[in-house]
Amino acid sequence: MSRTIAEFKTSNKEKSLLRALLRRQRLPQNLAFRARIILLSGSGCSAQEVAESECCCVPTVYHWRKRFQMEGADGLEDRPRSGQPKKLSEKKVLEVLRMTVERIPKEATHWSVRLMAKDAGITTWQVRQIWAEADLKPHRLKTFKISSDPNFAEKVRDVVGLYMSPPDNALVLSVDEKTQIQALDRTQPLLQLKPGQVERRTHDYKRNGTASLYAAFDIASGQVIGRVTHRHRAKEFLDFLNQIHQMAPKDKSLHLILDNSSTHKTQEVKAWLSRHPRFRLHFTPTSASWLNAVEGWFSQLERRALYRGIFTSTQDLRDKIKKFIKVHNAYSAKPFIWKKTARSILQSVSRAKKTRN
Repeated sequence: MSRTIAEFKTSNKEKSLLRALLRRQRLPQNLAFRARIILLSGSGCSAQEVAESECCCVPTVYHWRKRFQMEGADGLEDRPRSGQPKKLSEKKVLEVLRMTVERIPKEATHWSVRLMAKDAGITTWQVRQIWAEADLKPHRLKTFKISSDPNFAEKVRDVVGLYMSPPDNALVLSVDEKTQIQALDRTQPLLQLKPGQVERRTHDYKRNGTASLYAAFDIASGQVIGRVTHRHRAKEFLDFLNQIHQMAPKDKSLHLILDNSSTHKTQEVKAWLSRHPRFRLHFTPTSASWLNAVEGWFSQLERRALYRGIFTSTQDLRDKIKKFIKVHNAYSAKPFIWKKTARSILQSVSRAKKTRN
């Protein structure tokens, strides 16, 4: 049997009250909407007709009809809401901070928002607020290495001094080698980039040999002198020194910043340097490659030419590295600017050592 729908009725007094309500100039739209529903329903319109007139659904019409029948015009008002979330006590905040820095969860190596919320008995939103206020980021991890070089301070002052106050009539060159660069080719052709599809390549590859790159980064201009070799020995380093000697202006002294590789300190290298007095070597502290400016250029080379490169042979790899150097020198080279003083570096290292201890 079909259900009989009760007729919705309103008194003349209620209609007059609703019409007066609608005449208000600053009546909120939600109240006007609900008052029109009641007036239309009281004038004999069905719930379907009211819903079509007010562009809403039928259950909404029934909802406000019921509220009006139970509470009158006051039922059209919004009911009190719960308001802002319960504030955490200072004790709970300190507990979350202590857990974050002093404990680790049982089921993981570090805290996540959900794990902390579960263990602390608070919401994930509250965990995020506490961590943001304290600048805590348990999901992040950085690596570091404090140099144990006994002459660390002297070497830092020497190298930073070259960056910030280079000698007159001299070239300061940051020199290093990038060894074992692999000539990798993919087992199948690339699927090219197109709208709606990223570039795709096979996960496996073919090895076609390796090469090493010697690079001298000119601090003043940002240009690079490069030499690609098959091997990484003192002999190749001497050949690179000869190349620098030939390419650098003859009237300038040369200050080379290098790391502590054994190939830089052989007897052959020392003998060559004694015959070329315009060369002077400055060694960075051990475990301080970040102090060598050419490392930043190597990072560019890796990102822009090597990581996604396809190399069918070592000769192809050599040619593409040389092309990258040529293009860099022509279009991208710019002076290297070092801003951090030796004093601030030594202070940072001193603080790190105290924290470690």
